[in-house]
Amino acid sequence: MTSISALENIHIKGLFGDYEDKNEKDLLKISENKDLLIIQIVQYKSSSTFLESLKIDGLNLKNETLNVCSNSDTRILWNGPNSWLLVSNKKKLLREIIGKFDENNFAVTDLSHSRAIIELNGENAKEVLKKGCPYNFNELKKDNCLNSTFNGMPVTIDLLDNNPNKIRIFTLRSFSESLYHSITDSCLEFGYKGI
Repeated sequence: MTSISALENIHIKGLFGDYEDKNEKDLLKISENKDLLIIQIVQYKSSSTFLESLKIDGLNLKNETLNVCSNSDTRILWNGPNSWLLVSNKKKLLREIIGKFDENNFAVTDLSHSRAIIELNGENAKEVLKKGCPYNFNELKKDNCLNSTFNGMPVTIDLLDNNPNKIRIFTLRSFSESLYHSITDSCLEFGYKGI
């Protein structure tokens, strides 16, 4: 069975908005990020397991607000107290995770096909998010993440880099089309390229 991405028939490539007379490298770039492993890991309150003893792809689970641990293949986003979102291009990590996180201490849920990921790149990426999200994006730094809303839709935002800004926006698959249109509409003022 072949999976169909959330934005398969929605995402359009090309130049849009106020792009005329601007250097293409200065435009915002919007893409759909697909084929990633997305796992939610929640430690039960009754768990006696020490997080320091557990590593996934060489990364620790840190219970620190807004924190992201990362390497070139995997990112572990703090998702709330004793809750994390693991995002990786290594699909084989699922076996490792299931082996390390026993069901008596952790809930492990594969969310890979229930999420859409929009990637936004460019200097004005934070300005776009400010239009629909109540968070103070001037405070957001590289390897920070947050849960919030964008124009009323629940999102998880992950800042991969800040020179220039490279941001992943996760939402439920059912909100993907509305979020995509809302993000692209917010980008029109700056001009953007769908890639």
